[in-house]
Amino acid sequence: MKVILLEDVRKVGKKDEVKEVADGYGRNYLIKNGLAAPLNKENTRALDARIAARKEEDEQNRQDAERIAKELESMTLEFRLNTSKGGNTFGQISSKQIVHALAEKGIQVDKRKIMMDTPVDSLGTTKVKVDLYKGKIIGTINVHVSAKGV
Repeated sequence: MKVILLEDVRKVGKKDEVKEVADGYGRNYLIKNGLAAPLNKENTRALDARIAARKEEDEQNRQDAERIAKELESMTLEFRLNTSKGGNTFGQISSKQIVHALAEKGIQVDKRKIMMDTPVDSLGTTKVKVDLYKGKIIGTINVHVSAKGV
């Protein structure tokens, strides 16, 4: 029996895949529990529509990521840190602070998408990369750290 999986099913397949399963397993478990639908013309059309909608949404997300990447190129985020008389900084700028500063400028980014090996802890300008779309579109932000007046 061929079925279209409506959800990921362990050891069977991923959502929206067409799989060949045993008749009893398909009827009595997968279809009965709403995990799959039988393969027929109506369900195949619905599957094609879902795949087309997903591709369209994915393309829209890619275009949005390209637009945001261009915005980030010209953007500089300003931060201030306490410093000692010798010029050493106390503290550091974390990905959470960068995400908060971006949110204030109207750009929503997940903090796990900020690509920093170590937090920014030196005075001056540092370039920080942001994964905007599946690792294919990477934006760069200028993070400027200056000394806080005591």
